[in-house]
Amino acid sequence: MSQKKQPPAGAAGLSKGLTNYGDTGFSLFLRKAFIKGAGYTDDALSRPVIGIVDTGSSYNPCHGNAPQLIEAVKRGVMLAGGLPVDFPTISVHESFSHPTSMYLRNLMSMDTEEMIRAQPMDAVVLIGGCDKTVPAQLMGAASANVPAIQLVTGSMLTGAHRGERVGACTDCRRYWGRYRADEIDAAEISDVNNQLVASVGTCSVMGTASTMACVTEALGMMVFGGGSAPAVTADRVRVAEQTGTTAVAMARSGLTPDRILDGKSIENALRVLLAIGGSTNGIVHITAIAGRLGIDIDLAGLDAMSKETPVLVDLKPSGQHYMEDFHKAGGMPALLRELRPLLHLDTMTVSGRTLGEMLDEAPAAFAQDVIRPFDKPIYPLGGLAVLRGNLAPGGAIIKQSAANPRLMEHEGRAVVFENAEDMALRIDDDDLDVTAEDILVLKRIGPTGAPGMPEAGYMPIPRKLARAGVKDMVRISDGRMSGTAAGTIVLHVTPESAIGGPLAHVRTGDRIRLSVKNREISLLISDEELARRAAEVKIERPSAERGYRKLFLQTVTQADQGVDFDFLRATETTDKVPRPR
Repeated sequence: MSQKKQPPAGAAGLSKGLTNYGDTGFSLFLRKAFIKGAGYTDDALSRPVIGIVDTGSSYNPCHGNAPQLIEAVKRGVMLAGGLPVDFPTISVHESFSHPTSMYLRNLMSMDTEEMIRAQPMDAVVLIGGCDKTVPAQLMGAASANVPAIQLVTGSMLTGAHRGERVGACTDCRRYWGRYRADEIDAAEISDVNNQLVASVGTCSVMGTASTMACVTEALGMMVFGGGSAPAVTADRVRVAEQTGTTAVAMARSGLTPDRILDGKSIENALRVLLAIGGSTNGIVHITAIAGRLGIDIDLAGLDAMSKETPVLVDLKPSGQHYMEDFHKAGGMPALLRELRPLLHLDTMTVSGRTLGEMLDEAPAAFAQDVIRPFDKPIYPLGGLAVLRGNLAPGGAIIKQSAANPRLMEHEGRAVVFENAEDMALRIDDDDLDVTAEDILVLKRIGPTGAPGMPEAGYMPIPRKLARAGVKDMVRISDGRMSGTAAGTIVLHVTPESAIGGPLAHVRTGDRIRLSVKNREISLLISDEELARRAAEVKIERPSAERGYRKLFLQTVTQADQGVDFDFLRATETTDKVPRPR
């Protein structure tokens, strides 16, 4: 008998990842038999297979346009001679994920990685939008290392309330703050609730979703100009078609993520994060993506970048405009043009061309007031600053572009909440001993403490102070806050209190000093007193008996390592960024 032919190494199309029955020819025969049950011909099955990740869900209005995008991607794939095959993965929405969407980000990344590995595809289109979905997909794609391209769902449209333009979710927080302060009544807060989210799509401001869309384009993992088109526009559908066409070209050329994502592209992403006044969550997500590649991010280096990278994008919460305005102003190509002297222009993009080559062909600049010239920024420094001190030896983050300048140099008395439940019980108590000059401290909302590092770092102003007209206070926690939020808020305090970080030992009445100018966050007690307190308290790290929660609590890393699972990070460090200039 003649020996059966085996598929060559580096098999493509339906021959990839065959189940091993001891007879490779039979494995392919069986696979083709089943997929032909869906009506495919041999001609269709001979073409490059392009997987399309479908994260549509009735629980996820940010992805409400996913069906339309999938159809447009399929059209682009077929026009380029490929075979589109869509498949589902986990869909995570910020407002519909308990205990927090961050808790599920790593699970979604694992789902994405394993489905890319398990199913035959020559390239994959990743459709995501809501805050944790895009980082989860990029993390999974970086680990799977199959040609991959990101398509974001796009931002929602803005609404209007009594003649004022409004959009989620900076205006959500602003109006809710007014309601808590008794400045507006129940009828008005109900009315504005109908206007804040005017269509499907992601938040209309520079929150985490918009931040990650911009960052992804800077990384080179998206079609050029694909980050800003609103969800319900023809531009967004055209981007989707172009994404499908590009995916086929990537499949044929074998352009894998490891050729696009490297230390230089990570630096470009950090530069853009600072220039857009991006979400504090952005640094956590970029760190996690980089960690999958063996790239460590140096927070001191990031802070040095911040001192030379001004905020150029005038969007809420750092500015006044919305994402649809950013798109009309030229989107990311216009911003990258202003940042060009600070970027690595030799980085590869999904187009198969370098960032510099793409910028050379970008549309000409035109007059607009959303993306500022480099010498006329809306804020002279980068949006984020890195703080250190005895309260945060591993670092902490503040969004300085959205903070109150008066409070960025501040010393005050600590008013401590031991956890989110404690805060919920006492924050609105008229007997709470608190003044506007105090510093609110919230413990145990870090990666393991909550678990999942919820966005509770945006602590509400105590009701009695809100009624007195107080709009901002210094607030400190080991948690996160929404990228749509503003305020003088210190976040990501590392190490977290739940594992014995210094934050665990802060007591009401202690003095704390915040100096953004000096990059300092300090508890004003002696080292000896801090050590004595630490010795007095036995910290029991949170645990669980079973399931994903057990996996999460046993393996999740701290904020400075991206809150990823330790076993998902690369086994060796290959680079450290940003490099000194």
